[in-house]
Amino acid sequence: MDKIRMAVIGLGNMGKGMSLRTQPRFAEQCELVAASEPRAQTLREIGEQRPGIALYEDWRLMLEREKLDLVYIAVPPSLHRETAEAAMAKGIHVFSEKPLASSLEEAERMRAAAEAAGVVNAVHFSFPQDPAVREMRRLLLEERTVGEIESMELILEFPQWPRAWQQNDWITTRAEGGFLLEVGIHWIHMIQQLFGDIVGVRSQVDYGDGAEASETQAEAELTLADGKRIRLTGRTRGVAEERVSMVIRGRDGVVALENWRQLLVGRDEASLEPVEVAEDEGPLPMLKQVLRRIRGEEAIVYDFADGVKAQAVLEALHDPAYRDGKELR
Repeated sequence: MDKIRMAVIGLGNMGKGMSLRTQPRFAEQCELVAASEPRAQTLREIGEQRPGIALYEDWRLMLEREKLDLVYIAVPPSLHRETAEAAMAKGIHVFSEKPLASSLEEAERMRAAAEAAGVVNAVHFSFPQDPAVREMRRLLLEERTVGEIESMELILEFPQWPRAWQQNDWITTRAEGGFLLEVGIHWIHMIQQLFGDIVGVRSQVDYGDGAEASETQAEAELTLADGKRIRLTGRTRGVAEERVSMVIRGRDGVVALENWRQLLVGRDEASLEPVEVAEDEGPLPMLKQVLRRIRGEEAIVYDFADGVKAQAVLEALHDPAYRDGKELR
């Protein structure tokens, strides 16, 4: 098979990372031929670092002019559906940043469009394949280190929102930002992959000043298909340090995943000790898996159907109708 011809739509943090760090690792399989970004200065900077690729301020013009096999979509969520549908209509495979869309309705439309187009479709969820998460899965579900799971807690705490490295115009908006969307959705998807579907949500969310402000606090309970429940707490005020963690308590002990990658195990929370995790990237990065799927090889890909499942939980967390708890629609 010839090299896969790839383009990037959107050159924020994620688009730059794909263009400058991830894609070059797979240059023998995949050629970055074009990129689009409405900010002219950003385009010039990428052009200086990646000479030879075609640069466009308008992604529509790029899709029209370039012969592409794959697009990576790294624009704000409100633009995901429009860009993805336009690419898929041309038979182009789509690798989209998370969340899949800015609403469940749009996510479902994207899933249907992908099925109709018959193209490879993937959401950039990678957390379930992180080495610490793979080891946590082994300890909990294969070794059953802590015995029967009795309770689970997800903690999302931020002394500053947005975080210092993630400053943009939409990250603090209720529609496209906030810690539940930017951070929580990674954990929601991971939970669904490890422990099964989330079928019920009870949620109360408080927001900042102004009708468009993102959340400042969240208290929720997520119910799994097997009846187990996960307590979710999150806030952006009154905390000194960032903490993004999950604590899983079983009959025979506790497993904690602290700040994404520090795995700990103990008889109780007071006796938690670090677990050595092999720094083997395994299936990562997910671009490797998308390229394999395009070539018809066996691959781990989280498709738009997975994106819809995560989007349904995210939308329920923000929906006042779930304040007293109900099954997902």
